[in-house]
Amino acid sequence: MIVNLTKAGWQIIYQQAHALLAMQLAWHWQPFGPADRWVSLLAAIAQHDDEQKAWDGHYGLTPAGAPADFTLQEFSLEQAQGVVRAARFQGRWRSLLTSMHLSVLYEPLRGQQKATDAFLDEQLASQETWRKQLKVSKKEAQQAYDLMHWCDRLSLILCRQELPEMGRSLEIYTGSDGQRYDVVRPTADGPITITPWPFQAKSFTVSVETSLLTQLQFKDDPELAAALRTAPIETLSWGIVK
Repeated sequence: MIVNLTKAGWQIIYQQAHALLAMQLAWHWQPFGPADRWVSLLAAIAQHDDEQKAWDGHYGLTPAGAPADFTLQEFSLEQAQGVVRAARFQGRWRSLLTSMHLSVLYEPLRGQQKATDAFLDEQLASQETWRKQLKVSKKEAQQAYDLMHWCDRLSLILCRQELPEMGRSLEIYTGSDGQRYDVVRPTADGPITITPWPFQAKSFTVSVETSLLTQLQFKDDPELAAALRTAPIETLSWGIVK
């Protein structure tokens, strides 16, 4: 989960909700490639953070008892394997994109654990197999994955409240084609814009649901889980204009 500190307590955004926001961004992009692969790409974006493991131990809390942001969590091989396993039920194209995403996220961990290295090797081998079976070039696969990474990154910027103040721009992502995209909010609390503009429409709105907690510390995961089940829900939205 994504955890933001507020004046009243904690703002919690589930990682699956962040992924759905990423898919909303992709929805407004100019579609490319065959329709079936475009739909599978949207599915890969929307579901790239599924298979989160159940809370146990101190998975949901920091040592001080605060809700733990996902950046504070250790790598879960079980969750990564679950993401790949779930993707395979929706076909090789979605599996390829999901596997590429896991490679990008976890290749920096190579050399630390034999099981992790074996998983990373399996991803590279599977990606090559799927490309051959689908008759897809590395360039075509990378173009699709670039969009997935782009949407994931912008969604995280929005969910983690990372938009710079005073109209300063922030890089979203530079794709394999060398094209850099930046996000800027010209006025406080106003709409945001992307440069260069990649979308079909001249303006649209995206949103994500967040749970609001006023309790700052929790004794254990069950107490946090109970609080989240009854927490008020707020919808955050952002206008995006050309």
